[in-house]
Amino acid sequence: MKTEKMKMAMRNVLGTAALCMGCFCAMGCIESPVQAQPSSAPVGLVDLTQAASTSVNAVVYIKVTTNSKTKTVDVQDPFSDFFGDFFGFGGGGTQRRQIQTPKREGSGSGVIISSDGYIVTNNHVVSEADELLVKLNDNREFKGRIIGTDEQTDLALVKIEGKDFPTLPIGNSDELKLGEWVLAVGNPFNLTSTVTAGIVSAKARSMGANSIESFIQTDAAINRGNSGGALVNARGELVGINAMIYSQTGSYSGYGFAIPTTIMNKVVADLKEFSIVQRAQLGVGGSDVSLYIDSEKSKGNEVDLGTLNGVYVGSVADNSAAAEAGLRKGDVIIAVNGKDVKKMAELQEVINTMRPGDKAKVTYMRNKKKETVSVVLRNSQGTTKVMEQMDMDQFGAALKPMDEEAKRQLNLPYGLEVVAVKKGKMADSGVTKGLIILQVNDRPMRTLDDFEEAVKEANRSAERALWIRAITQSGMKRSFVIELGD
Repeated sequence: MKTEKMKMAMRNVLGTAALCMGCFCAMGCIESPVQAQPSSAPVGLVDLTQAASTSVNAVVYIKVTTNSKTKTVDVQDPFSDFFGDFFGFGGGGTQRRQIQTPKREGSGSGVIISSDGYIVTNNHVVSEADELLVKLNDNREFKGRIIGTDEQTDLALVKIEGKDFPTLPIGNSDELKLGEWVLAVGNPFNLTSTVTAGIVSAKARSMGANSIESFIQTDAAINRGNSGGALVNARGELVGINAMIYSQTGSYSGYGFAIPTTIMNKVVADLKEFSIVQRAQLGVGGSDVSLYIDSEKSKGNEVDLGTLNGVYVGSVADNSAAAEAGLRKGDVIIAVNGKDVKKMAELQEVINTMRPGDKAKVTYMRNKKKETVSVVLRNSQGTTKVMEQMDMDQFGAALKPMDEEAKRQLNLPYGLEVVAVKKGKMADSGVTKGLIILQVNDRPMRTLDDFEEAVKEANRSAERALWIRAITQSGMKRSFVIELGD
């Protein structure tokens, strides 16, 4: 009898061991071995097969080609320090040289979000692309074109032509819970249609990679090539766009980070409609309350703000929504439109779901008392108007970098030559053919990219103007102001 009981116990132990080995990771292993029944699936087992099979068809492989270009770079003179110091002339000499960059190819992932071919990916995947090749899971290939990019959130919108493309339904990332199972779908290391699984490890994580971020942290394996791919919940809904990993080796070592769909939805809608993101700003600077308290304690100061969570307001910008509403330094923002805000990343996330002109109710603590105020959000220019992307054709001028012979003859280190002028903002301001543009808003003009970046920065500023310093072919200095507004 005793022997029979021992055999039965052994069978139970072996049965339990086989059950634990067969379940997915630790999902069923948290159950007591006594409760586990060999004839049924472990309690809590999540079936991810349907979500995986749906997701791989909507996640695409993006091949990026960057053509060879001529660039001007600063090169350290290897002999300047030695001979300069030896002869007493000082060191640190640099030379400007033109180099030919090689043709480069890279890859990433993207997610089809509409049946007519709109694809969301990361800005860093496509920002330097001259050509885009999009390959679907069924091996169909399409040329892609960029609709718009947003560097601040690291998102981009790409379009392929066609219809009836497979898509992923978009879920609400706000509803994600810590410990919830998710899939990371993408093309790491050129291994197309790869699915990995993990859980949501944290929400509203800030990594300092982008100026606006509220990452979903997951331990689903994400590697090079996963950028722009999908983070999917167990229902097969898109809840984030995989963007980056935390690693000292460059490969997956525990955690990946995804941009939540709450931010993605707003960026995509703006890029579709305006080709530029209509970014609302509250106009406050600060930090998490916990960080502020820790900082003060390190200085020997005791702090009692009436709360341990929220965003400590360290500064309020002039002519901002916050200033108009009466917010001031020392306030602690704890909610927006009734949604709790426990840290800066959460404040950024909720504000970036809105547009300039939208109204928001901000709840804050002042002198340990709770107050609520209504604010009208503004853009970076301090207005509620729609911002438009500047079309380079509006300037009515063709520019080219000066060649080496022209720089030598005019004794100039750099400059953009105006080679043609037609009706437009340049002509209206007095710019003529042959002029050499040296600086725009204090930025040296060495390449056409320098000019485009200066225009973008000015268009986002409150002044919306270009201050141009130039010189004629005869050496006469000139200056011009171009208003970017209507």
